[in-house]
Amino acid sequence: MQETRFAFGPFVLDPGAGTLLRNDDPVAVGYRGVKLLAALVGRPGEILAKAELMDAAWPGTAVEEGNLTVQIAQLRKLLGPAVDGGEWISTVPRVGYRFTGTIERLGGVTKKPLPLPNKPSIAVLPFVNLSNDPEQESFADGMTEDLITDLSRSGGLFVIARNSVFAYKGRAMDVRAIAEDLGVRYLLEGSVRRAADRVRINAQLVDAQTGEHLWAERFDRNLEHIFAVQDEVTAKIVEALLGRLRTPPSRNRPKSLEAYDLCVRARKLIDDSPQTAREAHLMLTRALSLDPDYAEAYRWLAMNYWMGWVHWGEPVQPARSVALELARKAVAIDPNDAGCRWVLANLLAYERSFAEADAEFAKAIELDPNEADTWATLSDITILAGRVEEGLEHIRKAFRLNPYPASWYYLTLGQAQYAAGDYEAAVETLRKDETYRTSSRRFLAASLAQLGRLDEARAEVDLFLVANPHFTTGFWVTTEPFRDAAMLAHFVDGFHKAGLPD
Repeated sequence: MQETRFAFGPFVLDPGAGTLLRNDDPVAVGYRGVKLLAALVGRPGEILAKAELMDAAWPGTAVEEGNLTVQIAQLRKLLGPAVDGGEWISTVPRVGYRFTGTIERLGGVTKKPLPLPNKPSIAVLPFVNLSNDPEQESFADGMTEDLITDLSRSGGLFVIARNSVFAYKGRAMDVRAIAEDLGVRYLLEGSVRRAADRVRINAQLVDAQTGEHLWAERFDRNLEHIFAVQDEVTAKIVEALLGRLRTPPSRNRPKSLEAYDLCVRARKLIDDSPQTAREAHLMLTRALSLDPDYAEAYRWLAMNYWMGWVHWGEPVQPARSVALELARKAVAIDPNDAGCRWVLANLLAYERSFAEADAEFAKAIELDPNEADTWATLSDITILAGRVEEGLEHIRKAFRLNPYPASWYYLTLGQAQYAAGDYEAAVETLRKDETYRTSSRRFLAASLAQLGRLDEARAEVDLFLVANPHFTTGFWVTTEPFRDAAMLAHFVDGFHKAGLPD
């Protein structure tokens, strides 16, 4: 895959790779920052409305305007003054922003194609919302995500994770280019039109190598039968690719479509910021009030609590115990949901119930070997157990299933690289993390300190402590699921060298 790069002043922006270089040195700009900067430099001199920029950085997600203001301020700080002493990005009051620099478009860098797996491989592209109501966008997204989940539970298939396929939402690209970019042979495309109590779904399965349509069908059903349609589509795709029907164990479905919509919207918000996490909390609690037996809503609510203490600096208790209780309830309601299993496994590891955690991870992988989040989370737990090579292999597998992952994958990879003593690689990885994920800065600081780059390490410590003023290494050690004394000592050594508080 090739994408245009943009040069301005000492900078080169590569939107496809998600990188910004200053005089060939990487700048630690986050995912949202790259998206915003790409939108601005792609149309230099033009005024881009705030709504347009928010759509570029948070596609399909409702966020407050303050998030855009924060990201623009961070971009200005990273870019510094323009060549003429002014700002690269100017504000147009009450309207939006404009990029004022001179842009040179450079040829793209060709990305090395990913090798095809040794089993039928597929990506489900975001279903297009054909409804007149833009509010139905989340319904179309939910359809896409559910089909990914259902297909990935078939052990005979290799299925790309939801985060990576949504990187193509709204982009006009040749199916062969997308398949090559993701390293798959087959693509599922589709559209959804929802009106009143009816839903129309069009779906087609394409062999990207030959361009042949292997299967296509249209479904016109009552809305109450939407999950039966999903099951039917899944079964026909599995039959087309494997030559036989394989029915995985049934999983819990919501009884309320409103609860379903709320859950789809909420799970997009959990990983963004403390503010959006609070919005997700309200949506999920509302979903559970509508459907008290909705396993996936319990799962995501558990994750939301966990994210609060791990990444957003909220008190460990009662968040940790509440998260564990919610995850146990999710698994009790739906023991066949791999997502519920790995969330519970992760929380059990943090409780140091390691035998039970290991059993839950194993069951999650048995139920869904394509769940990239399971492999990424298991990498974290395995690294802290001192099994470094195994942990690195897990995170590599997660990236293969999810080539365009959420930012916490980079944190996990960077931590694994630090554990392996590959500090240069850890620094490169952790500087790709989203800028608001401040928890990654402690590992970046430790990696820099181990390289003897103490000034840089202490600068990262200062930034980390602004968001985490009460952090101490001693307390962190008591909360992390270490199983290996040597690994624990390695991390503590890096923290101390960087200057993190005892």
